[in-house]
Amino acid sequence: MSFTSSGRSLRFTFLALLWSLSLPVFAQVDFQKLDTYYQKALKDWNVPGMAIAIVKDDSVVFAKGYGVRDLQKGGAVDANTVFGIASNTKAYTAAALAMLVDEGKLKWDDPVTKYLPYLQLYDPYVTQHLNIRDLLSHRVGLQTFSGDLLWYHTTYSRKEILERAKYLKPTYPFRSGYGYSNLMFIAAGEVIEAISGKPWEQFIQERIFRPLGMARSYTSVNQLKGIENVATPHGNPTAENGKPVPTVLTAWDNWNPAAGIFTSVNEDAKWLKLQLNRGTYQGQRLFSETAAHTMWTMHNPTVVAKEMEKTTPSLHFSGAGLGWMLNDYQGRKIVAHGGGHEGMNSRTVLVPEEKLGIIILTNSMSSIMAPIANYTIDQFMGITNGRDWSQFNLQAAAETREAKKTVEAKASKGKSSKVKLTRDLNAYAGTYHSPLYGNAVVTVQKNKLVLSLAAAPALGGELSLWQPDIFDLAWKNSFALLTPTKARFLPGPDGSIDELRLDANNPDFHFSELEFSRVK
Repeated sequence: MSFTSSGRSLRFTFLALLWSLSLPVFAQVDFQKLDTYYQKALKDWNVPGMAIAIVKDDSVVFAKGYGVRDLQKGGAVDANTVFGIASNTKAYTAAALAMLVDEGKLKWDDPVTKYLPYLQLYDPYVTQHLNIRDLLSHRVGLQTFSGDLLWYHTTYSRKEILERAKYLKPTYPFRSGYGYSNLMFIAAGEVIEAISGKPWEQFIQERIFRPLGMARSYTSVNQLKGIENVATPHGNPTAENGKPVPTVLTAWDNWNPAAGIFTSVNEDAKWLKLQLNRGTYQGQRLFSETAAHTMWTMHNPTVVAKEMEKTTPSLHFSGAGLGWMLNDYQGRKIVAHGGGHEGMNSRTVLVPEEKLGIIILTNSMSSIMAPIANYTIDQFMGITNGRDWSQFNLQAAAETREAKKTVEAKASKGKSSKVKLTRDLNAYAGTYHSPLYGNAVVTVQKNKLVLSLAAAPALGGELSLWQPDIFDLAWKNSFALLTPTKARFLPGPDGSIDELRLDANNPDFHFSELEFSRVK
């Protein structure tokens, strides 16, 4: 049963009556209050469009869309609008591996090199002992988002990405820390193909989407061509008008096992039911209860920061399961995950003890999802006088933005209008090689330096002098995940330019990993 906006007042009264008669276990939940809260949050967070579905006791008790699919073209969001769920895909990939475990074709503790002999990491010991659990629990030793530039707008295949992973440097010992890794989920997708003989996309379609009846769910941007009712991604608001900027979806098929699924809240609600029923959907078992227990078991504990203790006093533990993140909240175990696409953020939350599941999909890059999820859980648990999570997080987000502006203002003071070139432009021109990433080429065009990245033709751009040997990079495409970046040229012993570095305060990509040396 769903709550839609058509004939809202009369229809809501009728539905509320049905809920009160047929669902007495949680009749105390005020759905009109929830709906009003969601509408206000959408406006307060400046989000173009959003859809939410709630599953309780194996029933969809709420499913509704808010706002528009595209700020320029319009189109109302409803519960069938397709969004990118990004890293919520990881739980699907873990479930696919669980199916292979159930079939005896794989063991959780199998070494990954048994299936991907070409995969090498920073240390021979780690390469030899890396197992399937490690791939899915972010404990291989790499920093969060390490190597993500290998898939971002590049032409590299999944195999080529993984073959380059050996150049990534660890930041903590193997299995002794947490570093969120998209690359390891790409590897997990390749393991699925190696065992089943089917690409990850086909396996997910046949073994998960089809049994669940998810006919309007997709595993690639390329599958969206000609599909109606698809949300448009939006980048962060511009300084000019304060509105999010519509952008385009890019087919990053090389990262699909980590973040490639597109679906609607109506369809993803079926996935929530499967999860809450420990692998069973409408009497059909897709994976075993043992597998469900394994995926929901903490494999990699993370530190609960003091700040989190203050903001969420009921939080006592957190960590990674297999394809899921785990923590407690108000005395209940939470199984959850977030997703961040370029212009689309989302969140999935399960409260197994309450048989409660929530999916929130948006076409924005805001953080509206977590506060909405927390507020929704509070209502279902009877915490009616709890925190206004939306306003609380809005205030925190505003403080973060102000702090960022202060840092950027200080950085801009370093640029002087009187700065002059200390070398001829041709002194910087040439080919620079990164073992991890490939070649960067700097050329002089119309008396300007231009940077090109061989692996990512859509990236690169013009360079303008900022300080001696340091240039501002004007990205030729204003992709939503790109931030202000500088190209820094380093001289060698003889004083001539030997190296190139890209410096960016980017929360999603480590440009510092691209260590380019000049090819002579």
